[in-house]
Amino acid sequence: MNGAGGVVADSMARAIDDIRGGSGSLDVVVLAGSAPNSGSRTPECDTVMMLPGVNSCTTWTLTTPSDAGNSQLNTNVRKAEFVHFAGGDQCRYASSKGTALETSVESVVARGGGSGGGSARHHINSPIVYDACNGIVTSSEAPADPYDRYVCFTGGMFAWNHYDNVINDSHFVARDRMSRLMALVARSIKDGLATVYGKSGYVALGDHQPEQDVARKPLTYSGFKIWKIAPGASFDFAGRPSCGSYLRSVTAGVPEANLYDGPPQTSCTPHAPFTETEPNNTRDTADDATKPAPPATLTGRLDPTGDRDHFAVRFTAGQRADVRCDIPSDYDADVYLLDGGGSTLTRSVIDGAGADEALSFTATTTGTYFLEVAAYSGSGAAGYTCTLAAPQL
Repeated sequence: MNGAGGVVADSMARAIDDIRGGSGSLDVVVLAGSAPNSGSRTPECDTVMMLPGVNSCTTWTLTTPSDAGNSQLNTNVRKAEFVHFAGGDQCRYASSKGTALETSVESVVARGGGSGGGSARHHINSPIVYDACNGIVTSSEAPADPYDRYVCFTGGMFAWNHYDNVINDSHFVARDRMSRLMALVARSIKDGLATVYGKSGYVALGDHQPEQDVARKPLTYSGFKIWKIAPGASFDFAGRPSCGSYLRSVTAGVPEANLYDGPPQTSCTPHAPFTETEPNNTRDTADDATKPAPPATLTGRLDPTGDRDHFAVRFTAGQRADVRCDIPSDYDADVYLLDGGGSTLTRSVIDGAGADEALSFTATTTGTYFLEVAAYSGSGAAGYTCTLAAPQL
């Protein structure tokens, strides 16, 4: 999903490569809300066809609502591996809700393909769509009255995995849309939706009810949590981070100054690495790694052959744990997460010396758990490093 218009070659190439698994080729369908004003009739396909791993690219222009039921269009979409929404009016795309076209796009994603776009097509890929069907609302207008007729939504169209209760917004910094997003977030929460994001280099979270959000009165909402996503960085919607956000508010319709930057409430910098101490081959002799709390880095080595390292860690009920272990080429290691009684809750057992291991787990009870790193084959003096993160759910 791109904030601005046009195909961004780098992100499209990444999507294509992820879908095809690094080999083979795939087919792309471009859905346009209007014909280009000038130049090529298929500007998106012109870019897409220059990328590796693309077999074909077909453009369909939606001129009337009935086009969403076109049998040939839907056949093309269902056979594609990526659907790119291109240009124009998000209201025209929103009119496809409940049609054969919506079902066809969902079928592409369901079998491992992708959907995306930029600008208006970026909006349409969030489950709560600011559809602009009554006209465009600006950042100065929306906080003044979040129930202005221009603040209108289409809901329940696409619902992609790990992307619940999301609002996308586009042209974000260039058109100064942070305070508009704040109003959309607050309005959606007031109408009964719990968590809303806008992603165009920024993620804005509203996690409580507004202090004031009623028709014909200015918005008051204190403490939006905002994450600034640097170029090349990622944001995990499946496990939202508990660190790195700064706070901004809207009071009586007036947004706080400097909406686009601020000191984080809590740094995401991991604590100093925690290094194992032998003997720790059993749970009874496990290294106490309950402090520092995640994010944390655990290091050690598997030597001699058959070595098993145990770390005691602590999670609270509902907390998600994400573990990644970088394994040196000296040996093949497996990673297990055990409960207090020693039963395996989840594991990562990828074959091959030097193969990294990763696992995720959500705690059902508060207490001590054990991370076990075991030498499946081989041994050596080279160290492994396990990164333990526990993002907020």
